[in-house]
Amino acid sequence: MHPDRTTPLTFGMLVFDEVEVLDLGGPFEVFSTAGRLARTADDQPLLRVRTVAATRHPVRARGGLRIVADHTLDEDPPFDVLVIPGGVTTAVEADADVVAWLARRRRTAALTFSICTGAFLLAATGALDGRPATTHWEDQEELARRHPEVRVRTDVRWVDDGDIVTSAGISAGIDAALHIVGRLFDEELARRTARQMEYTWTR
Repeated sequence: MHPDRTTPLTFGMLVFDEVEVLDLGGPFEVFSTAGRLARTADDQPLLRVRTVAATRHPVRARGGLRIVADHTLDEDPPFDVLVIPGGVTTAVEADADVVAWLARRRRTAALTFSICTGAFLLAATGALDGRPATTHWEDQEELARRHPEVRVRTDVRWVDDGDIVTSAGISAGIDAALHIVGRLFDEELARRTARQMEYTWTR
C-alpha cells in the first residue's frame, strides 16, 4: 500500500443521462470493492466513490437504469480522483457548465480517469491537447477527427499518461480501474480486488 495513504482516497464520478452502465458500474465496483478490502486504522474504506450529477433529478443511464447521484455540481464535493464515464455524451459536451466544472476539477484532482467516450468530455476541456489517449474502438476515428490535437491510440486498452488515464470501451474501464488501484496502492490490492470480483484482469 502507498506508504503515505492513511486517509480515505475519494473518487468523484460524473453521471449523466445516457451514461453507459458498465462505464459507470465497472470502475465503481473496482474502487468500492478495493475499499472493502483495504481499510483505514479505524476500519473505514480506504477507497470511496461519490457520484456527481448536474442536478438532483435522477439520471437515466443507457438501457433505462435510474441513478440518483450523491452530489450536484453546485455542491462541488471534495475528491481526489475525477472519473468520467462514457455513453452518449453529445448533450453533456454542449453543456458549458459541466465542461467548465470538469476543466476546473481536472486541474485540482490528483488523477483524472476517463472511460470509453468519456474521453470526448475530457477532450472538450482541452486537457488532452498534445497528449496520448484512447476511447472505444468505434469512436477512435471520430475523436481524432473532432479533436486532432489529441494523439489517439488505437492499439491499447488504456493509456496511462501520468495525471490522466484514458481507457477504451466499456469493459476496458474495469481493467484500467484495476491498474489505477495497483498504481495508487499496490498490485496485491488490485489482484485481490479482481479475485473478489471473480474477474480475469487483462493488463
